[in-house]
Amino acid sequence: MTLYTNADSNRHKTWLLLSVFFVAIIGIGYVFGVAMDNSAIIYGAVIFSIVSSFVSYWWSDKIVLTMSGAHEVTHDNARELYHLVENLCITAGLPTPKIYLIDDTAPNAFATGRDAEHAVICFTTGILGKLEKTELEGVVAHELSHIGNRDILLATIVTVLVGVIVLMADWFMRWSIFGGRRDDNNDNGGQIALIMTIVAIALAILAPIFAYLMQFAISRKREFLADASGALLTRYPEGLARALEKISADTEPLEAANRATAHLYFASPFKADTNQEVSWFAKLWLTHPPIKERVAALRGLKM
Repeated sequence: MTLYTNADSNRHKTWLLLSVFFVAIIGIGYVFGVAMDNSAIIYGAVIFSIVSSFVSYWWSDKIVLTMSGAHEVTHDNARELYHLVENLCITAGLPTPKIYLIDDTAPNAFATGRDAEHAVICFTTGILGKLEKTELEGVVAHELSHIGNRDILLATIVTVLVGVIVLMADWFMRWSIFGGRRDDNNDNGGQIALIMTIVAIALAILAPIFAYLMQFAISRKREFLADASGALLTRYPEGLARALEKISADTEPLEAANRATAHLYFASPFKADTNQEVSWFAKLWLTHPPIKERVAALRGLKM
């Protein structure tokens, strides 16, 4: 399988997972609606997910940048970085994105925005000071690949859908605790209601777990693809591999990061993703593939 067929396969798999998310939201809304004797819940769940997706589509970059405490830089006050990004954009056939900086000594970066014309690449001051030029080029190429592959929009939509599922589960659990149980004098109807309530409680517990696992799985797939695409862009996978090794060896946690934005970063900002061996179960909860696997995949590429 070539890089191009792998990219196409990953796109199809990701859109399939997104379809599963929407079906899951409708299914969970239906079960909760039956259990709560309120058919409006399913419509509310679908409308809420659509509105949330609309808001995240238009303003996701501003939300993420504000949460991260980033500030914009221009050609005049970051000339070398701007030229590096601009040159790689010309090679990739992409418009030059806005460039932001986070004042943090931990080395990392991320891309956000709804499309290539409204994209942003954000770097920490630490990554600019700790990486060599070829290594930084690899990181920039990786983030540009996220933009070119439309991963930045995909990551935002998946995050919103996961949030909707978690909120629905939380609402139902609160309802079930504070006396939302319906009355039904019919024995058969009462049994059905009880069964649906039990199913709804089980979904309220398990649905967020599976939603997060799906989000993490999508994130890991996109990181492998962006690594390969970035290496193809620079024609020098070793630069990106060395950048990964340096960032994983750095022990400083990124203070600006949080659980909502962790999956956007070039490497895990919480230092959970290191060069240590990771069990298959632990991998399920990682937003990024283990560094060793990413480095091995890059050094196994044939340019």
